[in-house]
Amino acid sequence: MNDYYSLRVDVEQGCTEDYTDLLAAFLADIGYESFEPDEKGLTSYIREKDFDVAAAEEVIESLPVKLPTKVSYSLIKGVDWNEEWEKNYFKPIVVGDRCVIHSTFHKDIPAVEYDIVIDPRMAFGTGHHFTTRLILQYLLRFPLEEKSVIDMGTGTGILAILCKMRGAERVSAIEIDEPAYENACDNAVLNNVSLEIIHGDASSLSPLAPADYFIANINRNVILEDMASYAAKLKEGGRMILSGFYEEDVPMLLEKAATLGLQPESRETENRWTALCLLKRASGS
Repeated sequence: MNDYYSLRVDVEQGCTEDYTDLLAAFLADIGYESFEPDEKGLTSYIREKDFDVAAAEEVIESLPVKLPTKVSYSLIKGVDWNEEWEKNYFKPIVVGDRCVIHSTFHKDIPAVEYDIVIDPRMAFGTGHHFTTRLILQYLLRFPLEEKSVIDMGTGTGILAILCKMRGAERVSAIEIDEPAYENACDNAVLNNVSLEIIHGDASSLSPLAPADYFIANINRNVILEDMASYAAKLKEGGRMILSGFYEEDVPMLLEKAATLGLQPESRETENRWTALCLLKRASGS
């Protein structure tokens, strides 16, 4: 049974989208998986075994923006997350007028080039978050036919599924969280695509061949720690697409990338969330 704790942070006055985005980013660093911001604050979710009251309160106290808050939490046992998403959160989304993301319960879906079915449960990645949309836009732009792709931290599998739909020959998707891994497997079946889905962390990259594209939509700290492993699995001349961080995090990421032979090609930003596209230089260049 997948039991979760919900952590609710109500801002007594002056709540802003910047504050809830910042809080969500900090909570993600300690294991929170899903976030529901509103005009009064933020509700976030973490698996029961990972819940730590002191750690959550320390995050809230350490935020650079100080606002008066009220914090509450509750155990949620055996919730049907698909039903919750259907009722409250997950609405169909169209990206670039070429890709629609929806769930099995949605009706009246527009006819576009790529139709992706996602039943998200608690896995991150429905296309609604800025970081997911930014990477989707990159993947719609680049030629993927007969290319190889590694998707690190695949979540629902949405990015890997689009790569396969766009003609990628080999797509390997890695997910550390077991329920999210199982969700990605289910979503691959829903979309009738063949993916190599691996339950593991960056150490799972070891047996994989280098890819033409390497995707990681995780968070700044994990990317910084594992970027060398990512670069080792990217072909010379290949592209690495990274997101899950803020615009102000870019300089430290580029500094790390430069030590690994990765040079910036472009970046896209929406509401301070940023996606970076890096090119791997050829040896000796």
